[in-house]
Order: sequence, then structure tokens, then C-alpha cells
Amino acid sequence: MSLKIVFMGTPEFSIPTLEALINNKFEILGIYTQSPKKSKRGQKINVSPVQKFCEKNNLPVRNPEDLNNNEEYNFIKNLSADIAVVVAYGKLIPKNILKITKHGFINIHASLLPKWRGAAPIQRAIMNGDKKTGVSIMRIEEKLDCGPVIASRELELDTSKTYGETEKKLSEIGANLLIESLKKIESGNAKFVEQIHSEATYAKKINKKETKINWNLNADQVIAQIHGLNPNPGAWFEFEKERMKVWKAKKLLANGRSGTVIEENLTVACKSNSIQILEIQREGKNKQLTQDFLLGKKISKGSILT
Repeated sequence: MSLKIVFMGTPEFSIPTLEALINNKFEILGIYTQSPKKSKRGQKINVSPVQKFCEKNNLPVRNPEDLNNNEEYNFIKNLSADIAVVVAYGKLIPKNILKITKHGFINIHASLLPKWRGAAPIQRAIMNGDKKTGVSIMRIEEKLDCGPVIASRELELDTSKTYGETEKKLSEIGANLLIESLKKIESGNAKFVEQIHSEATYAKKINKKETKINWNLNADQVIAQIHGLNPNPGAWFEFEKERMKVWKAKKLLANGRSGTVIEENLTVACKSNSIQILEIQREGKNKQLTQDFLLGKKISKGSILT
């Protein structure tokens, strides 16, 4: 008999796991996601990717503002679930709810715990210049990402890949690893290993101040910043009082004064070496390949970017 599951998730990252649970015939008793959010201009209500998936597939979904109330406690308790699976739900799960299910709550975390606990593990791994990252399946405990780990899997980081591309790959790895872990729990062969807490590092949320490109870093670091912030929130520079986001770049060996355009193809010098901007976006415009962008906005050799 398969495990009876409560699922909690919100962004696109969560969907491969939800699909894998369905495809592997696990019994999903309830699905939770974050409540709809107003767009920045307040004109549109945006439901989460998980809610869209559920509506498309005629799956019931709940989206309470928070779980810290008797209604949600009683709802989850009455489901009599064996286990809860949490994938980037984005809300605090109260201590009393964590104790409801037979096997507790398990979480897919996009890092090799105890490294990069917290909100932005993939972005921090890329921006830090890590050689590898991965996925950990852990039991949720009261403290942030500190629970014991049942399984983990590594992924070599490719400096040409963005945060979005890496996240997609990790979501698929995580979904497969979770299914393996659930089958171990189901058969009674699960072994959870405590993390080495003294080795923990923390992936704090991205601060707006970190999004402006610092040309006084070396080219590898600048590319890590650009790719680590793609697709959200984006790294940027200013030219002629206009902010421009850079979405993709590659390293070149040419050198020059930091922040100076040293080739007509929008190659910019860093502290050491340089980057060629491959994809760029003006304020209020769509993303463009650099060669298309330069047809409409001239940034000549010798220009200084700030």
C-alpha cells in the first residue's frame, strides 16, 4: 500500500515532484500552495505555478494565508496522512503541525546540506563560484534546514548556466531522489543522518544592493553574479542614466580599465580579464541578443559603464 501524502509547494521548482508523486501512484490527500499575489502594479492577481497546475489537472488545492490556526491544523490532522512532502512552499510550518503525520514532514532542499541552508541556495552557490551543488532530502525540524538527511545527490556547476537553468535541472534531480526516499520510508529501510551543524553555511535572500554589477571584480565573479541572478532579480549597470540588465555573458581574456567597453561587441573589462555581454535588456524593453541591441542603442568602444 502506497504512502498517503500531503504536498506543499509553490513555484515552478515544486511541479516536477508533484508530477512524480502522481506518476508513481502515491495517494495525495491534500495539496497546499501559497495564496495568490497581486502583481507589482496591483492590476492582476497571480496564482502560484502549483495552483495553476492543480487547476489544469482538476486537483483540489488549498492556499491559506498561514497554517498557524485551528482550521488548518484540524484539516491536516483529519487527513490521517503518512507523510508530508514540502518543496519550496515558502511559508513557516508550525511546530504542532510538523508532528501530525506518521513519518513527519520531509523537504527537498536545493543544496548539499549543511552547506547553504536558507532561502537562496542555488543563487548563492553560483555567485560564490562553487564547483558543485546538489539536492538534499531532509526531515523538517523546527530550526531552519537543520533536520537529518535521508539522501543527497551532487550536480557539477557549469559557469555558462544560469540560476534558472540550474534550478530546473535540480528540480528534476530532486523529484527522482524524493521518490527513491519515499520508497525507502515505505519499506522501512530509511536511514536519516544528522547534519554536521558546525559546517553549516547560510544562503540569505538576495539583497537589492547585490544586483548592481561591480566591474572591480574579476571576470569569473562578474559572470557568476550575472548568471546567479538570472532570471530573478537580474544584474544591472547604468549607461547614460539608463539602467540595463545583463542576462548572459561569457569570459574573455582581454584586459582594460574596469567598467570600460574595450570592443564594439560590448566586451567590458573587469578587474582581471573581461566579459562579453551576450544578452541584455533596456528598461521597459524586452531582452535582446547583444547584436540586436546594438542596432538600436550604441555603446561604443571606450564607453564607461557604472
